Amino acid sequence: MAQRNQSIKSKKHYSSAPEIIREIYGGEVYEYYPLGEYVVAARGICGGRPTLKYTRMDARWVIGYLKLGRTAEDLAAAHGVPVEAINEVVKLESVYDYEKSYV
Repeated sequence: MAQRNQSIKSKKHYSSAPEIIREIYGGEVYEYYPLGEYVVAARGICGGRPTLKYTRMDARWVIGYLKLGRTAEDLAAAHGVPVEAINEVVKLESVYDYEKSYV
C-alpha cells in the first residue's frame, strides 16, 4: 500500500504568527505577539513563552497553581488580573505549547 504524504498540523504548532503589537506601557515600549486577548508572547519576558499581558505571569505557572487547587478567582485577585485572563490561559492550553517560545 502506497503511503500518501499528508500534512497534519498539530493544534500546538501554528505556522502563521500573529503580528507584533507595540504599545507604551508604564512609559516604556511594550512589544508582544497576541495569542489571545490576555495571553501574549513578549520578547524578553519569560523567554518568549506565553504570559498574561503586562505581567510576568507565565501561563505554565497559572496552570500549575490551578492543578494544585487554587481557583481562577483566587489567582486573579492575588495578582490583580481579570478572572477572564486566568480562564483564557486554561482555554488556550489546548492551542499553544506553553513550554515553547513564540518570539
